[in-house]
Amino acid sequence: MKKIQMVDLLGQYDKIQEQLDSKILEVVKSGAYINGPEVHNFQKELEDYLNVKHVIPCANGTDALQIAMMALDLKPGDEVITADFTFAATVEVIALLQLTPVLVDVEAATFNMNIEALKKAITPKTKAIVPVHLFGQCANMEAVLEVAKAHNLFVIEDTAQAIGADYTFSDGTKKKAGTIGIIGTTSFFPSKNLGCYGDGGAIFTNDDELAHILRGMVNHGMYKRYYHDVVGVNSRLDSIQAAVLRIKLTHLDAYCNERRKAASYYNNAFKNEQFISTPKMGNGCEFVCDNCDCHVFHQYTLKITNGKRNELHQHLLDSGIPNAIYYPVPLHSQKAYTDTRYKEEDFKVTNELINTVLSLPMHTELNTEQLEFITSTILSFINN
Repeated sequence: MKKIQMVDLLGQYDKIQEQLDSKILEVVKSGAYINGPEVHNFQKELEDYLNVKHVIPCANGTDALQIAMMALDLKPGDEVITADFTFAATVEVIALLQLTPVLVDVEAATFNMNIEALKKAITPKTKAIVPVHLFGQCANMEAVLEVAKAHNLFVIEDTAQAIGADYTFSDGTKKKAGTIGIIGTTSFFPSKNLGCYGDGGAIFTNDDELAHILRGMVNHGMYKRYYHDVVGVNSRLDSIQAAVLRIKLTHLDAYCNERRKAASYYNNAFKNEQFISTPKMGNGCEFVCDNCDCHVFHQYTLKITNGKRNELHQHLLDSGIPNAIYYPVPLHSQKAYTDTRYKEEDFKVTNELINTVLSLPMHTELNTEQLEFITSTILSFINN
């Protein structure tokens, strides 16, 4: 059996090696390494894929979030609400800009922002909401937008883990993750569903004025060379990464489908297990349907409910099966973000998740032999 990887980037590369190698060499020979034709072409192709007016490429997903907040002219002391159960980058940029992070609990089923917790967290100082589309599916964006409209708040989507996912509104309208709020952001970190071979990110918006501001901000605040109209940063996607992303973008839907197939295998293997809770879909589906578009499974995350998550985690590692705990410490308990405002009773779900979640290998190259070995190893441990 081929060695199991948490993310098999080399296996994916092997299938597109000739095309990638040729394109990378073409960029090297062109001499256009920053803001070259590959970047502009990728921008246009991603706009078409997402059906969004403006894509602004940048250096990474964290920069994308920071620049989005800068463009909205948020001021020190303004409160920005986001989920407690996520990677630190989301809250990190809020703090870096001297805004006030406000962390809220998540839903037990989807791991995404709890709407009732969101409503309770709003104060006169609240200026923005950052829903995180965790593990590959959108937060309840219809409800988030309703709350934002009622309180005149900006919505900035963190789409680092969900590019390619669709969100379906109650009237049947569909929109791509990242195109629903005033601004969407994403990361092209290598392990993402659409990942480059270094760092990269992008910002999305349908607002023409915001797009103009954002394009200046990513390039030192310049619209004309050496004329700085706004305070900006140095955050540009390089041409080699853009070339890689252009090729991978043509495969993104197929990549997401391969992840869904692996998720379906896992779901079927664990469906009758008392102490294993499989991922739930935000639209109410218990399993991955044949025409699923709501979840792209950046991660496949179980809940192990018999109190033996840590033992299973180590058993899998000892058996040659990589796995991870996303996330072992909630943001409200991290030293950098502790605050006397937070009360443990307000984070009941997050505090339960940090003791039960376990993410399994999830990527486009998993085969049946590997999936059978992973699932049988887990079932043997759980049932002994």
